[in-house]
Amino acid sequence: MAYSLSLFLPCFNEEPNVERTVRASVAALREVTDDFEVIVVNDGSRDHTGEIAERLAAENSHVRVCHHEQNRGYGAALRTGFLAAQKELVCFMDADGQFDPREIRGLLSLADQADIVTGFRLNRRDPFIRSVNAFLFNRLVRLLFGLKVMDLNCAFKLYHRRVVDAIAPQLESTGAFINAEMLIRARKAGFSIVEVGVHHYPRVAGTQTGANPRVILRAFRELGVLFWKLR
Repeated sequence: MAYSLSLFLPCFNEEPNVERTVRASVAALREVTDDFEVIVVNDGSRDHTGEIAERLAAENSHVRVCHHEQNRGYGAALRTGFLAAQKELVCFMDADGQFDPREIRGLLSLADQADIVTGFRLNRRDPFIRSVNAFLFNRLVRLLFGLKVMDLNCAFKLYHRRVVDAIAPQLESTGAFINAEMLIRARKAGFSIVEVGVHHYPRVAGTQTGANPRVILRAFRELGVLFWKLR
C-alpha cells in the first residue's frame, strides 16, 4: 500500500551533518513515495544549521523548516515535528548521520501490521556510559510501566497519523524522556507497537548531548512525573 510520508529531523548545532542528512533523506523518500516531506526542526542552534536548512528548503519544495528561537530541548523539538507533520505516516530520525534513511523501507514494511513501528539499534555505536544509562533507563521504564520495548530511545520511529493526532497534543516532556512518554501514552491508549532492527553508525561530526548529566537527570525527573500522573 502506498502512503504519504512525513520525515522530520530534530537538529541542534548540526551544521556539519544537516545538509548531508537532508539530501540523503529526500533521496530515500523519493524511492518509496511521491508524496512526502522532510521537515528540519532547528532547536535554537547557535551555528549555521538554520541557515543551511533554509537554503535546502528554498531549493526543494519537499523540504520545510521549523525554528525554535532558543534551544528548548530534544523533547520540544520532537513535539514541534509531530505537530508540523502533515502526511499519513510520520517518521522521525536524528540528523546526526548515525542512521541511514534508506532503512525507512524496513519501517514501512511493517506499517500495515501495527500503529507504531519503532527501530532498535542492531549495533549501537554510542559511548559506553551512554549505553549503560540507556540500559538502566529501559529497565526502569519496563518495571514502572510494563512497556517491553528493546530500545526506547532509538531515534528512528514511524507513527500512523491516528497515533500522532491522539497522543502528540498530550506530550509534556521537553527532554530525552519524550520517546518513552510517547510509547507509554500510546500503549495506554491501546495502540499497537512492533519493532524492527536498524543499523547505527558512529557520529563523525558534531557533539552528542545525550550523555550530558543534566539531560539524563531531566529524563529521570520527567519519568517520575509521568509515573505519578498515570499510576
